[in-house]
Amino acid sequence: MITSVTVAEKGDVLVCANGGEHDMRFHAVWLRDNAPDANTRSPQNGQRLISITDIPDDLVIRSAELAGGKVMVRFSDRDQDIAFEPDWLSAHSYDTAPAASGFRLAPDVEAWDQRLSNAMPCADFDALHDDPAVLLDWLQGLNRHGVAKVSAGPVESGALLDVASLFGYVRETNYGKWFEVRTEVNPVNLAYTGLGLQAHTDNPYRDPVPTMQILYCLENSAEGGDSIVVDGFACARRLHEENPEDFELLSQHCAAFSYEGSKGVALHSRRPMLECTPDGELTSVRFNNRSAAAFTDIPFDKMNAYYRAYRRLGELVDDPQMQVAFKLQPGESFIVDNTRVLHARKGYSGDGTRWLQGCYPDKDGMKSKLASMISEQGAQS
Repeated sequence: MITSVTVAEKGDVLVCANGGEHDMRFHAVWLRDNAPDANTRSPQNGQRLISITDIPDDLVIRSAELAGGKVMVRFSDRDQDIAFEPDWLSAHSYDTAPAASGFRLAPDVEAWDQRLSNAMPCADFDALHDDPAVLLDWLQGLNRHGVAKVSAGPVESGALLDVASLFGYVRETNYGKWFEVRTEVNPVNLAYTGLGLQAHTDNPYRDPVPTMQILYCLENSAEGGDSIVVDGFACARRLHEENPEDFELLSQHCAAFSYEGSKGVALHSRRPMLECTPDGELTSVRFNNRSAAAFTDIPFDKMNAYYRAYRRLGELVDDPQMQVAFKLQPGESFIVDNTRVLHARKGYSGDGTRWLQGCYPDKDGMKSKLASMISEQGAQS
């Protein structure tokens, strides 16, 4: 609750007191840029109608007061008061202590290990389509853990698109709108063999990478072929706890990834294996031994140390304590956040068949669907 407002710093800062707790300070230019009035933001879609150059560089706050439960602010470039909601100001306050240096995750992310085996988010295919409450709970789990399962879906080709339609859209690649995962002769990708695959993120050679992946089971009578998922964020956290210097090597220097396995396709990227924001939040993991190219962006005197850190990350990824394994049945599927969760496959024999289909939905669709459902739920309560 904001109890009083004052203007400080010669009109450059608005100070909002909140009953003895830490006061919140807002710069005049920030307030003006985020003003909610109809001349600044479109009432129809909320998009900003002004650019930064429309705000005078000598802007100041002429006056401010609490009135009618709102914070009323008058700026030097406008002869009218602009109303700010106190709750909005509190939710968007940036007058906080600097984030601690070192490893951290987003507040809505929960790292996990083998213990997720009995707690992985899972929901029935029909219930997800018919019951918004089930869909909301499933999406919250998917967002929190970066992985979720769907059960009792139709055993028919293309059904994975119905899973993707729960929250968004599919990105088409050189593999098509979706791709088949089953044994092939002379495969263009090792995923299309019966070989076991180390846990990996898909397509690190793309820029940007596919942000989510669905794998949908149509047949799985072969011996072996269990699916495995690993939380890359949890592995990175362990690496940082054991040796911050190793974490820094993998986050400060670019690895290289490449794929030229199909005619007319030549995909290359250079990005860190562990990607962080400037304030230290881990946002992305890229790990794929099959698609790693020659690393050339690490200084000569750090290359051995880099490979030591790379090896240790690989050991953590391979650690059974970090892995959740399961065997999909026909009609079951799972979805992973491909910027975070690695997936693997145990090898399988030539007896029986194993047929999965995969596709790449975009994570912004999932985030948007989840945020809109939470907003609608709040409006109804």
